[in-house]
Amino acid sequence: MNMQYNTINVKATKEYNICIGGGVLSVIGELIAPVLGKCRLAVLTDSNVDALYGGTMMEYLAAAGYDACKYVIPAGEASKCADNLLAFLNFLAQEQFTRSDAIIAFGGGVVGDLGGLSASLYLRGVQYIQVPTTLLAAVDSSVGGKTAIDIPAGKNLVGSFYQPSLVCCDTALMDTLPTDIYRDGCAEVIKYGMILDAALYELLHTLPFDREAVVTRCVEIKRDVVQQDEFDNGVRGLLNFGHTFGHAIEKLSNFGVSHGEAVAKGMVIAARIAPLCGLCDVADELAALLVKYGFDITCPYAANEIYDALLSDKKRRGGKISVVLPRAVGDCILYDMPVEELKELLQRVI
Repeated sequence: MNMQYNTINVKATKEYNICIGGGVLSVIGELIAPVLGKCRLAVLTDSNVDALYGGTMMEYLAAAGYDACKYVIPAGEASKCADNLLAFLNFLAQEQFTRSDAIIAFGGGVVGDLGGLSASLYLRGVQYIQVPTTLLAAVDSSVGGKTAIDIPAGKNLVGSFYQPSLVCCDTALMDTLPTDIYRDGCAEVIKYGMILDAALYELLHTLPFDREAVVTRCVEIKRDVVQQDEFDNGVRGLLNFGHTFGHAIEKLSNFGVSHGEAVAKGMVIAARIAPLCGLCDVADELAALLVKYGFDITCPYAANEIYDALLSDKKRRGGKISVVLPRAVGDCILYDMPVEELKELLQRVI
């Protein structure tokens, strides 16, 4: 089949391709063959994706000559937990998977994070393929090798850096996404425009946007950042715009507030803090764009609650924390400040 798709190459500790296009899932066998060769495959997916596309995935793999089995977790953030991690690892062991076999993470960010972490741990490391099915996973979590599970103390606190061997992004799969799930991904897309691409940010004012083109541009931005700072010691921190406060909101809501909704609220909080630190004031402009996409940008928690929740954030270093703040649309910086100073700023903007 002569399938047209965009290919982005990532040169990290492992070099791999990201293939983006409508219908690209139909050639997944052709894409993985040169990467994995002949091996057994374990498809990790969730209940929603399995109901829609699980059978199709297994048919494509069988047609390509792959012996594949499937493991299904309940859909939702609650599934990104230690119990499911251990259960899936035990499943791989019971199926007698070896180090020459591989995992396919077929779903949104929860599945991708859980599948990637499982791959990094099983037999001290097996290959895995990311097949994102949500806009959020396509532009963010499937690229760059961050894997994790949540624990009661906070989101993504247990994880590893472990790059996939391939990312296969079929943008047509997003046609069946519920409106709120698709909107979640739009928060991450707007984030990319705010931090590094003013032209992308302006393009996003026109709805609907060209999905394949926007996904490709976002992935290019993330690829460039990851290649500069794979292990999150510097510029990769810019990708956390809105996430420091967003993760706190998710935690406080017991993940009742979705990731995209929380990041949207977090970006507005960060933008409101920026002028108090001598930077630009784009908060109203950003808030208006997020509202245009249907986001509720109000913060449902008090400043002291947000502060207490973010004290366990990964971006904290001793008595300081790094926050991403805008200098202008398309230009953000990492701003280090004492946590006590951040507490005072939160009280002024929330």
